[in-house]
Amino acid sequence: MPDRHRTPHRPDDPYTGRPPWDIGAPQPAFAALAEKGELRGRVLDIGCGTGEHTLLAAAHGLDATGIDLAAGALRAAERKARERGLTARFLRLDALRAADLGEVFDTALDSLVLHAFDPANRVAYLDGLRAVLRPGGRLFVLCYSDLHTAEPDVPHKVSRKDLLAAFSNGWAVESLQATVSSSNVHADGVAAWLAACTRI
Repeated sequence: MPDRHRTPHRPDDPYTGRPPWDIGAPQPAFAALAEKGELRGRVLDIGCGTGEHTLLAAAHGLDATGIDLAAGALRAAERKARERGLTARFLRLDALRAADLGEVFDTALDSLVLHAFDPANRVAYLDGLRAVLRPGGRLFVLCYSDLHTAEPDVPHKVSRKDLLAAFSNGWAVESLQATVSSSNVHADGVAAWLAACTRI
């Protein structure tokens, strides 16, 4: 049986096809944060894909930047911005090299990126995010949970303990809630965690 969580890719564009998390809209957990006014200032969307969370921030009047390695996804994001009459910036950049931006942001969004890294790369990834988030800046992370048991299974599931361990250095975890990540494969979504962290 083919793995529906993997899509064919070229070295220059790892995002082809339609992965399960590409639902053509923001993840409900992030949309709720925006409605509550939790997204503030300059917003960085890491691993932005086709830009739904970058555009969510832009639609709320925020200065929004999305980064991703996939050129095709970034082109789709730019097309969506034009079609919706929104101003947002999309840059081709590895999530592990966020520090190369040389900029400072107030809010960072991570939708299903952190959990794909092994523990060592999680440290490098979060160090890069600390470099571009101002002290007191906030990072919101949505990731698959080890509580997910429905078929088909999903990769990169993490436990509450592992997620808290990732933020043990240089971060204060404000909240860690069980939630659902919407999917175009799972009718009821995927069990997930939503973490809200402050950069110390």
